[in-house]
Amino acid sequence: QVQLVESGGGLVQPGGSLRLSCAASGMIFSGYSMGWYRQAPGKQREFVVSIGTTGTTIYEDSVKGRFTISRDNAKSTVYLQMNSLKPEDTAVYYCRHFGLNLWGQGTQVTVSS
Repeated sequence: QVQLVESGGGLVQPGGSLRLSCAASGMIFSGYSMGWYRQAPGKQREFVVSIGTTGTTIYEDSVKGRFTISRDNAKSTVYLQMNSLKPEDTAVYYCRHFGLNLWGQGTQVTVSS
């Protein structure tokens, strides 16, 4: 079964950290770029960060210096380490396989005191 499964979301206080994971199955993983997007209530889904096959990364400006994307090709998994979280980071986070244009089901991240 071809799928992406995100995990690691939750409720965290401002300034806290979370680590999201996205596990891929049933597909070629290592040869394609992967990315994270997010969608806040009432807003369009937006790009957060991507990682290429050689590890090249692109970050949206508001998360630079706070978020770090990484990938483990042996585990077919991409990670998003989120530090110094802010209330405006609250959203459902989705991972994306660019080669197949495939999306995961999303994981909720809520930053609130």
